Amino acid sequence: MAKPQEKVSFGQRLKQIGMVFKFTAKQDRWFAPLVTGAVLIPLALTVVAVIAWGWLWLPLGILLTLLAVLIVLNLRSNRAMMNAAEGQPGAAASIMENMRGDWRVTPAVSSTTQMDMVHLVIGRPGVILLAEGNPQRVRGLLGQEKRRLSKVIGTAPLYDYMIGNEEGELPIRKLRMTLMRLPRNLSGKDVNSLDKRLKALTARPQLPKGAIPKNMRPSKGQFRQMRGR
Repeated sequence: MAKPQEKVSFGQRLKQIGMVFKFTAKQDRWFAPLVTGAVLIPLALTVVAVIAWGWLWLPLGILLTLLAVLIVLNLRSNRAMMNAAEGQPGAAASIMENMRGDWRVTPAVSSTTQMDMVHLVIGRPGVILLAEGNPQRVRGLLGQEKRRLSKVIGTAPLYDYMIGNEEGELPIRKLRMTLMRLPRNLSGKDVNSLDKRLKALTARPQLPKGAIPKNMRPSKGQFRQMRGR
């Protein structure tokens, strides 16, 4: 189920905006000039409007200035975040967890010690697998997850993406737009039902592969009793 959003106070909101400003200015050299332009141009137009038609245009000019700054902040901060996330392990899951909408994200349902991982996402489009890491190693993990999930998801669509910048891979900066453009194949009720089934699957303990340790093997007497039942 989607987590309920916590209420954020006005002071906390301003603090968050300040942190985004600092982060974006550090990552994007064009951010400061664009913000300056977003402030000066509307203010200059506001001054002209006040001189020509009176002080009633002042509040409208201030609102337009704030709106211009927020638009620049939104566009450039998203770009800066994508640039900073590129190449970082687990970046795809982090981006999905912060996307708007009903996206159920389970990071690293399958992984290796070399930081290759496959993330599971459930949403209105269906079931989505996002693979990050070395293409040669992570393709095996992706194939295993597809076979495992295909037995449980029924008719729900299954999408899979390799995150990267090589041919046939999905650049992380295009992840949001790509998933938002997917068709809405499932209803909210279908998403809840599918989420429950997949959580039961991932919570089920799996037996270790390979030889059984000696301290876990049944004794010969116990084995004969089991055969005699």
